[in-house]
Amino acid sequence: MKKILLSLIFLYPVILFAQSNNAPSTYDPHEIAITGYLQTQFQKAQSPGISSFSGGDFSKNSDNRFMIRRGRLKIDRADKYSSIVFQIDATQNGIQLMDAFIQLHQPDSKVLLLTAGLFNRPFGHSIVYSSGYRDFPERARVFQTLMPRERDIGAMVTYHPKGPFKFITAELAVVNGSGYNARDYDSRKDIIGNLGFKFDSLANKKLHLGFGGSIYEGSVRSDTESYYSPDGVGFKKNTSSDNVGYFGKREYYGANLQLQYDNTFGRTIFKAEYIQGTQPGVAASTGVLGPVASTSFSTQPATDLYLREFSGSYLWLTQQIANSNFTALLSYDIYDPNRKVSAMEIGTAGNNTTAGDIKYSTLGYGLTYLINSRFKLTLYNEHVVNEATTLTGYTADLKDDVFTTRLQYRW
Repeated sequence: MKKILLSLIFLYPVILFAQSNNAPSTYDPHEIAITGYLQTQFQKAQSPGISSFSGGDFSKNSDNRFMIRRGRLKIDRADKYSSIVFQIDATQNGIQLMDAFIQLHQPDSKVLLLTAGLFNRPFGHSIVYSSGYRDFPERARVFQTLMPRERDIGAMVTYHPKGPFKFITAELAVVNGSGYNARDYDSRKDIIGNLGFKFDSLANKKLHLGFGGSIYEGSVRSDTESYYSPDGVGFKKNTSSDNVGYFGKREYYGANLQLQYDNTFGRTIFKAEYIQGTQPGVAASTGVLGPVASTSFSTQPATDLYLREFSGSYLWLTQQIANSNFTALLSYDIYDPNRKVSAMEIGTAGNNTTAGDIKYSTLGYGLTYLINSRFKLTLYNEHVVNEATTLTGYTADLKDDVFTTRLQYRW
């Protein structure tokens, strides 16, 4: 705990230009309010049956699909002392609970908020940024891997002062660590910390600036007698009966930046985020595809843990075209699940590496058209590149690009 509190002093995350999911539609006292959005889309993949972070894997014999990507229905209510938020996601896969939390605050003041229930993990920028307002179809691969579905169950304190220090936002959350739809499978809790700055009125109110950092301190329990830890090029196997109940470190450190400039040509927005740390995963196998071998667990891991030192980042650039309803999109993201090995070392005999250690990068580009204040069309292509390794099936770049045409209606 001492380490976490000391780290918070030097970290500055921020939620800038964002519509946060961790809030009601308005804090003004109101009876039931219903908001939401629907995203329906058509996608064309480069090959049938690919593994994809653009809305999920494709079926074995299919390289194109229609789908409901998100169907969000949010219900909230607020009074003088509290608010409540309940949100579901309805798609072709069924109905899932997304948010369910209560917030308490002092009368007529939101300086200090206590949130309890199921909510977005307060880490960085893109996790809490609503998908109903984000121009890019999906979050970066690294965040989908580390924090799938973005939510967790726990409690959070938010501090946002008024007056001369109103640019500061501080958040500290304690969560199960097992995700939004799972029981906690061990006795430990994970801690997430944010402390941020935002400045909205620079350069004659044309420039908006935010920057920050985030920390995540947690663990994953091993249920086997062996686990794998980094050892030079690859992993070493640690085997002992005492390892049953061993807790593998889950530790992330992140930094983020947001810039918005309202120029004569149109609004320009640049966003960047970087994260690195240690992630407990498993070995890629016939049952666990390589790209998701480091995905955070919602249930007790059934196989040996692999402790990987990872890094990931994204760059997002949006440019409004000539003050029109068209906006050009450009993005680039990288996820390296194992910073300790190079591409051609993956798969070398004896080093215990698997497809779960392969680095991926994605170049995205596209266009949005705001038909009206509620209705948006997005055309977007993702060019996905994986490292060439010595592993069978990964000796060259996979053909796994995805093109998306999406319609969104928000109310």
